[in-house]
Amino acid sequence: MAFARTCSVALVGVEGVVVEVQADLEPGVAAFTLVGLPDKSLTESRDRVRAAVVNSGGEWPQKKLTVGLSPASVPKAGSGFDLAVACAVLGASERIDPRVLADIVMIGELGLDGRVRPVRGILPAVLAAADAGYEQVVVPECAAAEASLVPGVSVLGVRSLRQLIAVLADEPVPDEAPDDQGRPDPLLAGLRVPGTGAATGMHSIGAAQHDHDHDLADVVGQISARTAVEVAAAGGHHLFLEGPPGAGKTMLAERLPAVLPRLTREDSLEVTAVHSVAGLLPPGKPLIDVAPYCAPHHSATMQSLVGGGPGVARPGAVSLAHRGVLFLDEAPEFHSQTLDALRQPLESGHVVIARSAGVVRFPARFLMVLAANPCPCGRFSLRDSLCECPPSAIRRYQSRLSGPLLDRVDLRVEVDPVTRAQLTAPGARGESTATVADRVRQARERTAARLAGTPWRTNSEVPGRELRTRYHAVAGAMDEAERNLERGVLTARGIDRVLRVAWTVADLVGHDRPDATDVALALQLRTGVPRGVPMAIGALT
Repeated sequence: MAFARTCSVALVGVEGVVVEVQADLEPGVAAFTLVGLPDKSLTESRDRVRAAVVNSGGEWPQKKLTVGLSPASVPKAGSGFDLAVACAVLGASERIDPRVLADIVMIGELGLDGRVRPVRGILPAVLAAADAGYEQVVVPECAAAEASLVPGVSVLGVRSLRQLIAVLADEPVPDEAPDDQGRPDPLLAGLRVPGTGAATGMHSIGAAQHDHDHDLADVVGQISARTAVEVAAAGGHHLFLEGPPGAGKTMLAERLPAVLPRLTREDSLEVTAVHSVAGLLPPGKPLIDVAPYCAPHHSATMQSLVGGGPGVARPGAVSLAHRGVLFLDEAPEFHSQTLDALRQPLESGHVVIARSAGVVRFPARFLMVLAANPCPCGRFSLRDSLCECPPSAIRRYQSRLSGPLLDRVDLRVEVDPVTRAQLTAPGARGESTATVADRVRQARERTAARLAGTPWRTNSEVPGRELRTRYHAVAGAMDEAERNLERGVLTARGIDRVLRVAWTVADLVGHDRPDATDVALALQLRTGVPRGVPMAIGALT
């Protein structure tokens, strides 16, 4: 009897489980049996591995072959086990020393010609291997940069099974001709999910901190909306923009990611792990260090928004927007059940998807921006009578956004139509993205200093109980907000959110604690009722 073992990783969401791949050869009729709860794509690896080994110059053993994936109780899916299965078989047939394979984790799909193709989820898989104490990892060459993001792990990137056999057998490593650079790399074809594109988080809007093509200075007027965007970025507050078509709602949302601070190392690894599982890492950039931007179409299903799908659950738009911006344009056109499914991740910061195959947890700490027209025709306003929609249609349209969902949105701003005078006025450009981003960065630093030693990082994450007991406003500053609570204008959750926004305004302005002016601006941003305070943050400093 000949036996060999090596390791690979099974992914459950963005968490990995190290799987021991065992190969056993016994005398008998030539057969290949794969056990250990594999799915369909993993069962097909028998044919891929056999062809890859033969085409790489190896000899396939003509004996009874059993490959086991342990622990057998963990569901295993995908083609990332091919490399480990091939090496375990070669170890059992003594082409490779079995002792060399025992402490190596191998991740990669094999082509029939022996080429090693990348798979989704390289980063979380290597993170799981490192947490389990493994120090050597073999991955496809084009995914070596992604795997190298994990500290304390020695990464070997290989282009073909032939190269890996030579390395493990201590033989001269053959050269593999690179692919034609004049066309897309065929090895990367399987990493992208069909139908995914720029709006799923990999748009250039979120890929540059100060994108000159999307600058806040391009937004004409809209002082209240610009202030709301700045406050949302500084405190992580959700934002609702309501206004007629062409007023600039989408422009403001597209410029919000560049205002957000760059991601920390820890956040970058979290975001990169989610996008790696989803197959959305940009080519040549294995680490995402800026806030992602995700803008699904209003026809999106609940599974595409919160995650799920058949078989192994995949991350949805809320997880792709983790530590970034989720923009829901034409929000009333989304299905009401789809929007209400966002209420739980808005509070908890994660999504838990339960399926018969298991429970998956995805991170979902995002900044949500809702944009909507005031009525079906988009021209309803209290200032004029251009709207032709009947009152019943307006009420029905506005009621598509449920009260519990809107109660979780801290900032609600009406975006007014831009006038001719504003468009043609010389020198009408507002503050640039760089100026606002610098102010947001300073506000985040003040928040971090105040919340040091706590599990919270932004004002929007601080629970209401802590706000009322530890983080007080100036004496008498909350009197107007408390009167709004008594009149029913604010709920108990609403008054906590007003205090959170007031702390963010104080951080932007540079106050030690929110005063009456900060609370008044927070109330105006929350309720939309003018409070007689300047709307521009620069006017308050």
